[in-house]
Amino acid sequence: MLDIKQIRANAEAVQAKLSLRGGDYDLQPLLELDSKQRDIETRRSQLQSRSNNIGKEVGQKIKGGSDPKGPEVAALREEGNSLKKQLADLEPEEKELKVKIQDILLTLPNLPSDSTPEGKSEEENVEISRWGDDKKRGPEGILPHWEIGEKLGIFNFERSVKVAQSRFVTLMGAGAALERALISFMLDKQIEAGYIEALPPILVNSESLTATGQLPKFAEESFKCADDDLWLTPTAEVPLVNLYRGDILDSEQLPINHCAYTPCFRREAGSYGRDTRGLIRLHQFNKVELVKIVSPETSEAEHETLRTNAEAILQALELPYRVIELCSGDLGFGAAKCYDLEVWLPSAETYREISSCSNCYDFQARRANIRYKEAGKKGTQFAHTLNGSGLAVGRTMAAILENYQEPNGAVKVPTALQPYLNQDVL
Repeated sequence: MLDIKQIRANAEAVQAKLSLRGGDYDLQPLLELDSKQRDIETRRSQLQSRSNNIGKEVGQKIKGGSDPKGPEVAALREEGNSLKKQLADLEPEEKELKVKIQDILLTLPNLPSDSTPEGKSEEENVEISRWGDDKKRGPEGILPHWEIGEKLGIFNFERSVKVAQSRFVTLMGAGAALERALISFMLDKQIEAGYIEALPPILVNSESLTATGQLPKFAEESFKCADDDLWLTPTAEVPLVNLYRGDILDSEQLPINHCAYTPCFRREAGSYGRDTRGLIRLHQFNKVELVKIVSPETSEAEHETLRTNAEAILQALELPYRVIELCSGDLGFGAAKCYDLEVWLPSAETYREISSCSNCYDFQARRANIRYKEAGKKGTQFAHTLNGSGLAVGRTMAAILENYQEPNGAVKVPTALQPYLNQDVL
């Protein structure tokens, strides 16, 4: 969430930053509500101060010998009652204005960082680097991952429709083992890198989704329980960040680094017609997530570390990939700066996103009220939060099935995964 004080003091600068994202973000209604609320707050403060003084004056008058039922004291008490009524009338009006202000603030996205490249859409994203040889395997003779998976008998989409609906998959035999191996491998690598593993709830409440920015913006993308204030988590970022919601941390506790495996659930509303086959865009998928809670002074360096940690998985699996820095018009709702890692899929001769590594600055921490206090200093500061996939497991499997295909239809197992599977060929 953006800071209303920052908007109030630098409205033009904030408006200019929002315009870099595209879309129609008009701050004027918010500023007008804020001005009304502050006027009422000032008036209320003045009335409250006068009311307090009247109480003191009544006591002084009586102490000085005035008749408690005399006209002088009665006039003061009448004024006091009038002030109390005015205060009572102002309270709901101010409360309503605060709710309206909060509702608008919750719909505003994060501001792009100063180092985020300007651009209107993904076409203006900036390629930072490439790793591996994406020319090693051309599309000739390479089956798409869903076809090789079905030939190997490790995917079953058809029966999954019977169990649920389209865009679900059942992994069978070596497919289930490969998924489990990838999860264990990814977690082990991130634990080695210094992350503390967590296994959080995968049902989360509305307050948690609001804190990380999924609500109200992405309600239609999420699956909600009918009878409870619970949602299926779209990413482990939500429960991991919310473990610290409302906390005041000691600066010595930072940075906090967590990794977690969870199933993730998304409706993928608005994406129909795209990636309808295979593992790229499912309603349920597994992911290992990385989350950092850090001080503002270290967040940019921690962002680079987070990206390096995600890249390490692709490098260990020897999968060609590239790093893209998202332009302002393609940033996610809560991100101030973001790198996408895109893995090479030879059947389509294209790179596909497999991880987004985002620095949210204090955007989520302000919504979740996550603060920290430095020893010997007064007051608290909002922390910075970062998140990234380390990695999306299904998309990693898709990349392995395509990049490690053999002419005879078998699929080699990446060397790093062989100890987890106890085999070198699928």
